[in-house]
Amino acid sequence: MRKIIASNFKTTHTRAATRDYIATLDEFMQKSEYPWEVYIFPPATALDKHGVRSDIRIGAQNAYPTVKGSFTGEIGKEQLDEFGVDTLLVGHSERRHIMGETQEFIAQKFAWYKEHNFNIVYCIGEPLEVREAGEDAVRRYLVEQCEGIDTTYERLIMAYEPVWAIGTGRTATPDLIEKTHAVIKKLSDRPLLYGGSVKPENIAQILAVPGCDGALIGTASWDVSNMVSMLEISMKQKDDK
Repeated sequence: MRKIIASNFKTTHTRAATRDYIATLDEFMQKSEYPWEVYIFPPATALDKHGVRSDIRIGAQNAYPTVKGSFTGEIGKEQLDEFGVDTLLVGHSERRHIMGETQEFIAQKFAWYKEHNFNIVYCIGEPLEVREAGEDAVRRYLVEQCEGIDTTYERLIMAYEPVWAIGTGRTATPDLIEKTHAVIKKLSDRPLLYGGSVKPENIAQILAVPGCDGALIGTASWDVSNMVSMLEISMKQKDDK
């Protein structure tokens, strides 16, 4: 099974800061011969995978389902193509809950970029009120977030990010992650990442969870020294799940 570590920069880092970050990460990955896949999702202003020597995959946090057009404030495939980017985050909770993206629009975006053969990291996860309503409520919620999504797409990576654990410092317990990942694995057999307050102090415990194929990391990955530490920890994981 593929093993993946991904970093979502969200609205942090300038173009220059991203270049320095990737250069440091690039050097580490070359020297260590890092064996896992690594994805970095910088702001749109810092997209550029040219010059990266190791196998760091650069992806976009968001894009509109179009080549180009009259969509103020958005970027399309034409802009991604300029920088050699063919990887995209879709369905992140902040796009859903802050930007107001509906499941219908998310499915439209997914289908359009699937048609163009993009690697897609597809995010699902429940808010606190759904989690507190019980396992059946969580299962229904996750199923609804997969409506209109081809969960068999060969270039798909799934990411489970409970909304109540994103940027809050609260991390789901290993038991909860295992149970929830088992539900998601019934919906898709693609690689499945966990995201939600992942950091150097807990990443080993998270990666050891059966059914967890890696991590999608936010705040803790914005400091490249933290990111390198987490990659070093991941290299010590036994591939016995």
